[in-house]
Amino acid sequence: MRLTTDAVIIREKNISGDDRVITALTKDRGAINAFVNGAKRLRSKNASATGLFCYSNITLFKNKDTYIVNEASAIEVFFDIRRDIEKLSLAQYFCEIFMALSPQEEPAAEYVELLLRSFYNIVKGSRPLALIKAVTELRLLCLSGYQPDLVACSACGEYEKAKMYFDKVNGHLLCSDCITNSGKAAGGYTELPAGVLAAMRHIVYSDMTKIFAFSLKSEGLEFLSDITEKYLLSQTDRTYKTLDFYYSVKNGII
Repeated sequence: MRLTTDAVIIREKNISGDDRVITALTKDRGAINAFVNGAKRLRSKNASATGLFCYSNITLFKNKDTYIVNEASAIEVFFDIRRDIEKLSLAQYFCEIFMALSPQEEPAAEYVELLLRSFYNIVKGSRPLALIKAVTELRLLCLSGYQPDLVACSACGEYEKAKMYFDKVNGHLLCSDCITNSGKAAGGYTELPAGVLAAMRHIVYSDMTKIFAFSLKSEGLEFLSDITEKYLLSQTDRTYKTLDFYYSVKNGII
């Protein structure tokens, strides 16, 4: 079987000899693993187009359960991501969470679009990395079936109260009145500042072309980035090595 599709390379691993195995997030088949024969050779026509972060048009052959890249042509290599270690570490984290949450053997055009928009915003540098991180985490969860219900309080339907709380396990809101009336401990929920709740609603319910189009002060951005991260970790029930590396870089440990 032959397949030609556009894809973002979200993992690369050199194997024996001159070969490489990649994970490509494709528009038509989701995340797939494929062999790139001779990728480490200096004159390899597929080397640059199958490197990490590359957005490429690739042609693959499938033999039983194995994909082999026959031809690859780079559309965008996102080279500038590698010029800044904090940007690099964030992009690596995005690749890992997309590997964890993207579908396999089914269309994934929206996943590809989201990752590309995230990479373009990292390169452009006009928006804080904390904002890009939060948008990518939360919107990816929405695509993957973990969309939180942020329309209103899940108990009374109130859209907005002075205090609104988010349940990162069940992905819903409770207002302060309903937390009190139900006898639930507020400690199990996170109180959301009004600006942060508005930002989360924007990320979840806006058109893909507009999800990065908002702003928050630095304190609100850090809060937003923290709550979307906690929600992702809760829903996926795992840790991410690249996230630890990102914080090591961000906090100046590396």
